[in-house]
Amino acid sequence: MARTQGSHSDITGPRVRDAALSLFAQHGYAAVSMRQIAAEVGVQAGALYNYTSDKQSLLFDLLKSHMDQLLASWMAQPEAPVAMQALEQFTRFHIRFHSERPEAVFISYMELRNLTPENFAVIEELRKDYETKLEDILRAGVAQNVFSVREPKVTAMALIAMLTGVNTWFKSDGRLSLEDVEQVYWDMVRKAVSKRTD
Repeated sequence: MARTQGSHSDITGPRVRDAALSLFAQHGYAAVSMRQIAAEVGVQAGALYNYTSDKQSLLFDLLKSHMDQLLASWMAQPEAPVAMQALEQFTRFHIRFHSERPEAVFISYMELRNLTPENFAVIEELRKDYETKLEDILRAGVAQNVFSVREPKVTAMALIAMLTGVNTWFKSDGRLSLEDVEQVYWDMVRKAVSKRTD
């Protein structure tokens, strides 16, 4: 199939993904057609198939790219020497990373149900990988006798859910800056897992 005149794969491909991300976040995956995505990009509907095989592939690509970026960005962080510092680093990293990608975060949670079983399994494995990063920090803190955590796996999932929730209410022009929010959440996370000293 001939590519639409004036389009280039290195330009139009990302535009297709950006358009799909925005439309899926606004209207939901099920309500968005390939024709709508094409119109948003400014190409004919048939031209989309130069960049993706179908709508399911687009959704999978968006969710997998988000998780790949999340894991790569976390692994690029300098290694903290002790568990308490690592937990603070994770807390602040998670809030900051996700606050910069509200649409990707939204569809990553809301559209999982629309993945095929095979695609869901891939994303689920990546999510478990990320959850394990935090779980390992919590286990290290228990071993270092600074954290009191009965179920590290459950605690890790609960903390991630809490931190991701910042995206549902934080506004950059609100009373608190993102740095303020990071500090508030870090105080809550620290108190939730720290051993009592009294």
